[in-house]
Amino acid sequence: MPGFPEVSKITYCELIGKSFISIRLDAVILFSASTLSLSMTFTQRWPEQGWALLQLLLVASFSQAEENECRRRGDPETPQLVKKGDIMLGGLFSFHTNWKERQDTYKKNPQPLQCMSLNFREFQLAQALRFAIEEINNRTDLLPDVSLGYIIYDTCGSIARSVRVALALVNGNEALASPSKVCPRPAQVQAIMGETSSSPSSAIASAVGPLHIPLVNQPLSTCACLSDKTKYPSFLRTIPSDYYQSRALAHLVKHFGWTWIGAVRSNEDYGNNGMATFIETAQQLGICLEYSVSFFRTDPVDKLQHIIDIIRTSTSKVIVTFLSHMDLDVLLHLLSNQNLSGYQWVGTEAWIFDSQTPFNSSNDGLFTEFWEALFSCTFKLSQSEETQRECTGHEVLTGVENGFTDMSLMPIFNNVYKGVYAVAHALHDILRCNNTCNTSVTLNPSTVNIYFTTKQGDEVYFNKNGDPAAKYEIINWQPRVNGHVQFVTVGLYDASLPADKQMNLYNKTLIWTQNSQQVPVSVCSEKCPPGTLKVLQKGKPVCCYDCIRCAEGAISNVTDSVTCLSCPLESWSNERRDACVTKEAEFLSYEGIMGSLLTAASLFGACLTAAVAFIFFRYRKTPLVRANNSELSFLLLFSLTLCFLCSLTFIGRPSEWSCMLRHTAFGITFVLCISCVLGKTMVVLMAFKATLPGTNITKMFGPTQQRLSVLGFTFIQLIICILWLTVSPPFPSKNFKEFKDKIILECSLGSAVGFWSVLGYIGLLATLCFVFAFLARKLPDNFNEAKFITFSMLIFCAVWITFIPAYVSSPGKYSVAVEIFAILASSFGLLICIFIPKCYIVLLRPERNTKKNMMGRGTPKAF
Repeated sequence: MPGFPEVSKITYCELIGKSFISIRLDAVILFSASTLSLSMTFTQRWPEQGWALLQLLLVASFSQAEENECRRRGDPETPQLVKKGDIMLGGLFSFHTNWKERQDTYKKNPQPLQCMSLNFREFQLAQALRFAIEEINNRTDLLPDVSLGYIIYDTCGSIARSVRVALALVNGNEALASPSKVCPRPAQVQAIMGETSSSPSSAIASAVGPLHIPLVNQPLSTCACLSDKTKYPSFLRTIPSDYYQSRALAHLVKHFGWTWIGAVRSNEDYGNNGMATFIETAQQLGICLEYSVSFFRTDPVDKLQHIIDIIRTSTSKVIVTFLSHMDLDVLLHLLSNQNLSGYQWVGTEAWIFDSQTPFNSSNDGLFTEFWEALFSCTFKLSQSEETQRECTGHEVLTGVENGFTDMSLMPIFNNVYKGVYAVAHALHDILRCNNTCNTSVTLNPSTVNIYFTTKQGDEVYFNKNGDPAAKYEIINWQPRVNGHVQFVTVGLYDASLPADKQMNLYNKTLIWTQNSQQVPVSVCSEKCPPGTLKVLQKGKPVCCYDCIRCAEGAISNVTDSVTCLSCPLESWSNERRDACVTKEAEFLSYEGIMGSLLTAASLFGACLTAAVAFIFFRYRKTPLVRANNSELSFLLLFSLTLCFLCSLTFIGRPSEWSCMLRHTAFGITFVLCISCVLGKTMVVLMAFKATLPGTNITKMFGPTQQRLSVLGFTFIQLIICILWLTVSPPFPSKNFKEFKDKIILECSLGSAVGFWSVLGYIGLLATLCFVFAFLARKLPDNFNEAKFITFSMLIFCAVWITFIPAYVSSPGKYSVAVEIFAILASSFGLLICIFIPKCYIVLLRPERNTKKNMMGRGTPKAF
């Protein structure tokens, strides 16, 4: 300011003197360290402005010094229910669910909240607290000669008001007779009971936690976040944490098979934390969320409508909620107004009461207000209340049915009861230890961590996090005829039991959405039945999938299988693909049509050969039979009979002996047959050569030589077969490759070289026979049978040449049928071509069966 010299800031400190220090020492330290130092420097440079700033700081300092006096700030809070006692307990309840909106002008102090919408439930809880206190005061074994009192406030559902009245309970709400400079004093209450929901409890616990005043919370403050003792050291509760409730809800949803659900939560600590734990557990159990949304009842209308639209367009029929009852009311009203129904709601303990009995009232007296709302009357009739009858004060509850008279949820009220008793037992222990009636005690949260049993037999204790044991009743809301709701206990969840025994549903009929007794279905995709596997839909949650039928040879025998299991080698999947059945064993059997036909053909061939042999034996002395080497003819007929019969060894279930017999018998009998034919061909040629002068061939190929040649050719085949059977014989085997659903029982060749050696040797003899017969086909003799042998060898070679590719390409039993057909065809070819023409002459043309007819020019000598 003008006229003041520039001096150092030390001089100014001397000027203000010790009076400044004695009045506000902490202010001196604060300002001297920062602001005052800055102002002194500022004064040295700008004297006038610096003096003005210094004066302002001095005024502010003296004002703060005056405020150091302990006195009440703001308007006092008026409790709704009070009873004096030696030791006081506080209570916080939302007797009203909301408040009347007002527009503050900031020209005067804001007016107190004008509470609206009476809440019977909270009033019941407060009555449970009062009942417990009265019961304790009447006992002689608990807190004898000490009375408990209570101070109960209405929080109106406002978190800000909850904190405000909680501090009023701690600091006291009365005006001071004279200002005191000593602020510390005992708290007005030893413990606070309430609030009943998680978010206001969190705010209150944060405020009173540093003061070490127990906050015993009930019955709906279940947020798992409140178990954090570093944040909420004084918080205790008589209802389990949502850590367990969230898991119980997830297992309940899983129990009923709901894998596709919606989730709605309150946008606060209770809803957000509880739903997060539920989602985590649900995903572990294979439950998918179609949507998860949050809101608060004071959100704008467009946000609430957006949630309604999500629910409307969803396909899930089950909605799991973590909502306060007030938020739930808002949501259900919106759904009802838009005619959205048919959803199954699964809720938490927060809305376990039927809160559909709201009443708007602004009366001052709490009990008067409840009485008027309960009996629909008024004590003071006014012109605007002419439609209501006047209350007499003698109304009785008999016949009244509403949320206040519904006692089906006594376990919830019991949580309040147990909370009061927990505080009483803690106080009793302290006073008993002191051995005095001095009620000036300080209750610490750690001292409330006690164990006792109520007279109902309930065990009450708090763990290290201030939580009780996690047990939940499962309640089913069932509508009654009068429009009210009946709460039926249908099960129990006990987290202390083993995992497979925690959920216990009673054998009671549950009422589902739209009064149905059928459990609703809420899945993204129907369960995949046995015989199919789940294939996830691209871009969809794991609960959305398609059911694909298992491939052939694979099965799934459980519902919702994620893979198909291949059947064992000897099994195959049935038509439904839900079980493996033993594959059908297929082989050429006598019972089958093909086997029967081939058996008949084989027996017919054998019988026909026997008939021919009988005819030849009957007419063995006739010129025709004698002229065709009867000895080789009979041996050929015998070998043909064996050829027809050996085909039977190929029919029937393969065994070790049948496999060895069928190929060796076939190879030996056919070589015997071809050897005989070859011998007859050689006889014809030798007979023709014998007619030439100077030859003595007949002596070189007489009957003895013929027999030896047949035995020699057959013996070679016998040696080949013995070697085959010795080195690697045929054996029965199961062919799984030919058909997927069948087992082909067949004879494996063992040594392929042995098999093809047998066939090759037969082919070699047949080729020699064909060549010799071809050379003798035009000999001029009447008895010459070379041309018939030629035809028979043509048939024989044609059959066996076509047999090879047909045998290789035929599957299963058809390859055996091809081999049998080749045996029968070649046998019938030899029989028909060689013997049938002779039988025709012998039986039907006997005039040609004469020696004269057999003799002709150049006729050789017959053997």
